[in-house]
Amino acid sequence: MVHPVKLRAWWARCQGLTPAPKKSARAVLASAGWARSVGSVNPYLSLFSRAGITRDEAEFAAACMDIQELPAARGCTYYVGQEDFALATLAGRKTAETPIRAARKHLGLTDEEFQALCEGVIEALAIDEMDPVELRQRLGSKVRDLGTEGKKRGLSTTMPLALGWLQAQGAVRRVPATGRLDQERYRYALWTNSPVPKAVQDPAWVLGELATAYFRWIGPATASQFQAFAGCSATDARAACEAAHVVSIGDDLLLPDEQLEAWQAFEAPSQPDYRLVASLDSHLLLRRELRSLLEPVDAERMAAGEFGPVPSGHLLDLHSHAILDRGRIVGLWEFDPAKSEIVWYSFVKPDDALRHAVAKTREFVREVGDARSFSLDSPKSRTNKIELLRSLSAT
Repeated sequence: MVHPVKLRAWWARCQGLTPAPKKSARAVLASAGWARSVGSVNPYLSLFSRAGITRDEAEFAAACMDIQELPAARGCTYYVGQEDFALATLAGRKTAETPIRAARKHLGLTDEEFQALCEGVIEALAIDEMDPVELRQRLGSKVRDLGTEGKKRGLSTTMPLALGWLQAQGAVRRVPATGRLDQERYRYALWTNSPVPKAVQDPAWVLGELATAYFRWIGPATASQFQAFAGCSATDARAACEAAHVVSIGDDLLLPDEQLEAWQAFEAPSQPDYRLVASLDSHLLLRRELRSLLEPVDAERMAAGEFGPVPSGHLLDLHSHAILDRGRIVGLWEFDPAKSEIVWYSFVKPDDALRHAVAKTREFVREVGDARSFSLDSPKSRTNKIELLRSLSAT
C-alpha cells in the first residue's frame, strides 16, 4: 500500500508547491499543469502560490503570450504555458466539433454558411482585434440568429460556433478584454505564427501526449482519473497510458517510468509548508477526488457543499479555497471583500508559519481585488460560506 503522507508530499513536489527558486509563469504551468480559468482567481493564485508571481507579472506574461487562455481538454478553458499551446488546442479540438455537428443536424447549418462565416471572421480580424459584438456588426448577415431552438441548445447565433472552431484550428486566439486573468470578457485576434498544426492529427497520438503531460504533472494517478481529465473512453484512456510509458506502483496508481527511481528514494519533508490555493487549483482538480488529500479525521470535517455544509470527504470538488501543507488539505478559506480579509478555518493547530502564509496571501488577494471561485461568484453569493468558516473557526 502506498503511504498517503509520501503520496501527498510527492504530488506537492510535482506541483511546485514546495520551496524552489522563482520560476516564470510559463515554467510554473509547464510543470504543475494548466490553470483552470472560468473567471476565477485560480490563474493568479496558481502562479503566486508556487512562484510568488505578482498580478502585474502574471498579466504581463499573458500580454507577451508566454501564457494564454485556451479551450483545451473537454473544451474547458485553461491558462497554458507556451510549450503546451499546440497540445492544449489539439486536446480541445474534438469538443469544438460537437456543437457544429449538432447545429448541422438540428439548426440547419450548412457547410457553405459556416465556411463563409469563418472566412468573414478571419477577414475582419485581419483589420484589428474585435469582441463578439464588434464582429457581429462587421459581419452582418453572415451571422445568423438561431432563435428559440438555438437558445434551447445554448446558442443564440452562429458566431460562437465559428469562434470555437477557429480557436480549435489555432487560427484565432482570445485576448482578455481588460488584461485581467479572472474575467470572461474577451476580444479575438488572429493567431499569427500559431504552433498548432493545421493537418488533422491522430486522436490516439494526441491522447498519448496528453497522458504523458498529465502523469508528469500529477502522477501517481489512476487511468480513470486521466480519463476524467481528458474526457475520453476507458479504452482510449488505457491506450493513452500505455503510450505515456507509465508503470504501476500499486493501488492502481501509475507513474511515469522515468520518475520511478526518484519516487522510490523520495521521503516526505518533516517541516510544514503552507500554501493557500484556489478551489480550482490543479493539485485538487486534476484527480477530482479529495479523500486522498485528507487525513481520515479531516474527511468528516464540515465544508461548504452545493446545497449547504457537508463532510469534506464527501465532495469531489471543494466549494471553498484550500490551505495545503505538503500536499495535504489542512484548512479552508474565503476572501471577504467587505472587510478586506481572509476568513479561514484550520484543521490543524495554527502556528506562526500558517498565520504568515495567510497574511501573505491576504496581501496578494488585495492586490488582485478579490478571490472568486468562478465568474458568477460574488461577495453576496459567498456569504454563507464565509459565515460557515467563521463558525467553524470559532469552535
